[in-house]
Amino acid sequence: MHTLGDAQLARMSGDPGLVAAVDQHAAVLRDAIPLDRETLGDYLLGFLDELRHRGWAFTGEPDAASLRLTAVCWLTRELDLLADGHPA
Repeated sequence: MHTLGDAQLARMSGDPGLVAAVDQHAAVLRDAIPLDRETLGDYLLGFLDELRHRGWAFTGEPDAASLRLTAVCWLTRELDLLADGHPA
């Protein structure tokens, strides 16, 4: 959340194209997995492992991986999955 999510979520307020792209990725996640803390967290860990394996790095420009990560962060906030104070 701190590395990518906070900045990307802040950018969404002024970028309708980013909102639409993140919403599309969120919709894919809604259709693919249960959106509870444990399942979304497991999905995120597996996705990050794959990105590390591929040598992916966030460049600051939206790409498929950063949009998916932003969608996870957005869903986490929207569903209040960090309400107990645990870090993302």
